[in-house]
Amino acid sequence: MRNARDLRTATWRKSSYSGGNSAECVEVSDTLPGLVPVRDSKNPTGNVVVFHAAAWSCFVAAAREVRVAQ
Repeated sequence: MRNARDLRTATWRKSSYSGGNSAECVEVSDTLPGLVPVRDSKNPTGNVVVFHAAAWSCFVAAAREVRVAQ
């Protein structure tokens, strides 16, 4: 894997909308400056997708717009 990062000691968090108990969520970490690792909360030892922070911010902003429009 190119540019692999060690995320074993990363601190992960879920959205406050999940209520903290839901397993149907993604988790994100603020461990890597300028990057946002994202993983499936149902499989915390599985694969991680890493986004540039700017791309993640755009995604979150778009998700908020969709939520407000509903």
